[in-house]
Amino acid sequence: MSIIELLAPARVMPILIVRNPDEGVRVAQALYDGGIRVVEITLRTPAAVDAILAIRQAVPALTVGAGTVVTPGQVEAVVAAGAHFGVSPGFSEGLLRAVLASPLPFLPGVMTPSDIICALEFGFSVMKLFPATQAGGIPMLRALAGPFPELRFCPTGGIDARTAPDYLRMPNVICVGGSWLAPEALVAKGDWEAIRSLAAAASALDTNSGSTAH
Repeated sequence: MSIIELLAPARVMPILIVRNPDEGVRVAQALYDGGIRVVEITLRTPAAVDAILAIRQAVPALTVGAGTVVTPGQVEAVVAAGAHFGVSPGFSEGLLRAVLASPLPFLPGVMTPSDIICALEFGFSVMKLFPATQAGGIPMLRALAGPFPELRFCPTGGIDARTAPDYLRMPNVICVGGSWLAPEALVAKGDWEAIRSLAAAASALDTNSGSTAH
């Protein structure tokens, strides 16, 4: 499947930092039970790759992405773990060449028009705007729609339950990423029901009314 097909059911994609595979499975199951269908496991802990494999096995209906993929070696590792797709906060030529040589659908991170042009040269038309708030947020997405009308973005960075609906109303946004669905304090307490409730609220976000003006 293409990256846009994989992300289409997401709307809100939880970004998770996991300390061990068992914790990752419990968080993923709670999110899935709350209506979330796509998650991103960041490669920020030694347990991340093993957690991707464990979640794929324990919650097979969940689409599992690997985030913070920044080296060719990590591309190989997450493919071996069964990740459905990869995400980067930025990119290098070497990283994108490794991605294109692999079967991994990929979401390269961009922040500027120059980043976008470079990613376009490698054939990518769906990108992660990161960090979204610092990059200009909704006004930036509106500005980018002019010179790049064909592009779609997954903004992440500084987005929460309050601002997510405004982002999702933007025509060039296919989903948003955020860490608010599985706060570290709730994970540490093992409060899976609270995480399920946050997931249910995110799955029911109203994106059909209101203004996108900030």
